[in-house]
Amino acid sequence: MWATERHRIPKSRPFAKPLRYLAPFSSEYGGLSSEGCPPYNFRRMKFDLVDQILSQSDDTIVTIKQVTQAEEYLGDHFPSFPILPGVLMLEAMVQAASRLCADEGQRLVLGEVKALKFGAMVKPGDRLQCKVNIVRENTDGSFACKGTGTVLKNDTEETQTAVAGRFTIRPVRMS
Repeated sequence: MWATERHRIPKSRPFAKPLRYLAPFSSEYGGLSSEGCPPYNFRRMKFDLVDQILSQSDDTIVTIKQVTQAEEYLGDHFPSFPILPGVLMLEAMVQAASRLCADEGQRLVLGEVKALKFGAMVKPGDRLQCKVNIVRENTDGSFACKGTGTVLKNDTEETQTAVAGRFTIRPVRMS
C-alpha cells in the first residue's frame, strides 16, 4: 500500500494515530530519484568475485576469490565478526560459471537456484575456491550447473565446504 492513503485505526488500538504511507522512491516526497545518476552498467556487477582461474576445461572451471579485510561489504556483514555473505558465495559460483559458459560479449545471469547449502564461514584472510561443472545446456541458451565453494584457510591444510548446490544461468532478457 503506497501513495498517500490514510488508513483506519483498528479498534484494538484506539490510541494509535493514522499512518500516512509515502511512495518510497518518489522525489515528490523527498525520496530518491534517478535524475542525475549515471546510467546503470548492465554489463558488470559491482563486485568481481573471481580473482584467479586455476583451471578450465570444456565443462569445468575452478576459480579462487581471496577475501581481504578491505572488501567493502565486510564492513556491514558483520562489523565485529566479518564474514563473506552467503549470497556473494553464490555469486562467486555464478561468475565462475559465466566465465565458463558465456560467448564473447554475452552476459549470463542467475536464473534459478536449487538445493543450495551453506557450511563453513569464509573470513578475511581465507580463500574461496569455487568449482563449477556444467550439467547440461538447455535449448533456451541457459546452462544447468553444479557448484561447490571450498574454504582454503592460510594457517591450515584443512578444507571445508562453504557453499554447494545446483543453479541455472541464463542470457539476459532485455525486454
